[in-house]
Amino acid sequence: MTKPDLTFESRHPFPVCGVDEAGRGPWAGPVSAAAVILNLADVPEGLDDSKKLTEARRIALEAEIKARAVAWSVAFASVEEIDRLNILKATGLAMRRAVEGLATPAAFALVDGNYRFDLPCPIEPLVKGDSKSASIAAASILAKQARDRLMVEADAEWPGYGFAGHKGYHAPVHVAALNRLGPCPIHRRSFAPIRALIEQRALI
Repeated sequence: MTKPDLTFESRHPFPVCGVDEAGRGPWAGPVSAAAVILNLADVPEGLDDSKKLTEARRIALEAEIKARAVAWSVAFASVEEIDRLNILKATGLAMRRAVEGLATPAAFALVDGNYRFDLPCPIEPLVKGDSKSASIAAASILAKQARDRLMVEADAEWPGYGFAGHKGYHAPVHVAALNRLGPCPIHRRSFAPIRALIEQRALI
């Protein structure tokens, strides 16, 4: 299987940023997004979809990306924004914030997925982009690491849910904690499982 490379970056005017998100699916916590403009002459080795990398490798690559990229930025959309806008629009908001946060403005963005988000520069959506584009792979690593750290902090603030382990995703320990404790302030009340639980507890 081929690794992400710079093929797609080379088709567009520099600087090209890769954009990816983390946390669209979880029941709790914000959604994060990152934008990365790689130095095409100094690309860290081993970039790949963050889900294919060990935590130790992601941590090492995160430091390399931040040290060697032309520019990088991480941004979030809050639980309140997710519930108010819906998760797709909130993801687009986090991506826009990440691109706008780049110290070097991007001329073009390669975005993971098939949706044309409204970003401050022209974009090309790439399905499975984090497995095709080195810039998107780098963004996927930064977005995941940033969100994972927030969820570890959330575990300390709202103990009992196991956020440090499952990061807010559907997991048996998470379901059990929700049934025992009910939702906490960082649960996404617009998501069907959380909404159903709230309605169920209101009937008791």
